[in-house]
Amino acid sequence: MDEYFMLEALKEAKKAFDINEVPIGAVIVFDNKIIGRGYNRRNTDKNPLKHAEIIAINEAAEFIGDWRIENCTIYVTVEPCPMCAGAIVQARIPRVVYGADNPKAGCAGSIVNILQMDKLNHRCDVTKGILYKECGSIMKEFFKRFRKNLPVI
Repeated sequence: MDEYFMLEALKEAKKAFDINEVPIGAVIVFDNKIIGRGYNRRNTDKNPLKHAEIIAINEAAEFIGDWRIENCTIYVTVEPCPMCAGAIVQARIPRVVYGADNPKAGCAGSIVNILQMDKLNHRCDVTKGILYKECGSIMKEFFKRFRKNLPVI
């Protein structure tokens, strides 16, 4: 099931790619049903909070009717940044599944592990590397085009 839902997160990442956003996608799953979806929209919406995970968390919270998003799993194509890792902890999401590592900003172990800090009141189970090749390749393609200043179509 992890691969199936990561493919759904990749569909979200492709939406970001298609609008020249960093191609990160996220879905939140409850009882094998997607209740939240998101893709990066920082540049499009001119808002630093418009990360894939934050958008998906907002949608899932609305679906559940509470800020606690317990008994769910979030699937993210790239290891969450500090803001998103903090939001995941605050939302009490018990399980995080991600594809590609984020060596410059990853907070599920690459630079720090906010998702599993003993001093915080909530910790997440983390599964990494699901469809990592696919998740990494869309990022590489985006940044290759970005550096060459080509349109990402």
